[in-house]
Amino acid sequence: MRYRIFAAHHAAGLELEKQLRMRLDWLEQAEGDVVALASSYPSGFHIPDHHHIQSQLLHAITGVAMVTTKFGRWMVPPHHALWLPAGIEHAVDMLGEVAMHSIYVRPNAVEGLKSHLHVVGLTPLMDNLIREAVAAPPDTQADPRTTLVMGLLLHEIPSLQERPLGLPFPEDRRLAALCRRFLDDPSPHANIDDWADRLGMSRRTFTRMFRRETGLSLSTWRQQACLLSALPRLTEGEPVTSVALDLGYNSVPAFTTMFKRMLGAPPRHYLHSAA
Repeated sequence: MRYRIFAAHHAAGLELEKQLRMRLDWLEQAEGDVVALASSYPSGFHIPDHHHIQSQLLHAITGVAMVTTKFGRWMVPPHHALWLPAGIEHAVDMLGEVAMHSIYVRPNAVEGLKSHLHVVGLTPLMDNLIREAVAAPPDTQADPRTTLVMGLLLHEIPSLQERPLGLPFPEDRRLAALCRRFLDDPSPHANIDDWADRLGMSRRTFTRMFRRETGLSLSTWRQQACLLSALPRLTEGEPVTSVALDLGYNSVPAFTTMFKRMLGAPPRHYLHSAA
């Protein structure tokens, strides 16, 4: 197995943009099955649309990374990672100061890698494997220990569990406009009848259309939209109560129930374990 290691702890302003361009150019030329990269970005930094010839496992150690493609938006909080198949155009926005580790994998480097974009939860093993990969000396392909780390890392990627931190966008323009307006002011009370009326459709026709366009029911999509709105605020330390009420939940228990159903644990426990 061949691999490369690259670290880029970025400066600010134009220097940061220059380093970003250098990194992207470097990735195009990098050889090997696996490339491990460390980087850091200030809050609000925007990486414009680009793509990679490799698939990418993007892991935010601190802060939250928001990845946008023509297919939708995906949020990457700490202790999670985004699997981004090769060739997909994407932009990245930093919510808070973001320290990021990325693993770039050549196509066909390992069997069982999924072909769709999705967020996964990182196991303690995978978290440490990524850290070891990024910390390894560069160009140490003859190092038996690093070779084992890289091999185990690739082996673990297909088994990581998906998390509902993506928000697919419909292609239909009218429906997409409704979805984008909802994201400006998410609420748990949006209902099928209201959305169907706005599009001049029956409830049944709208339900079928929404699932066909997004792969989700409106209820599930709405809940995931609320999660994407809540997580950055929670990771910045906002009280659960204020976040829940701002999103339109009638009570903190109602918000906590939704959060736990979607992510497997209540907000405080989940965010504590992700820190």
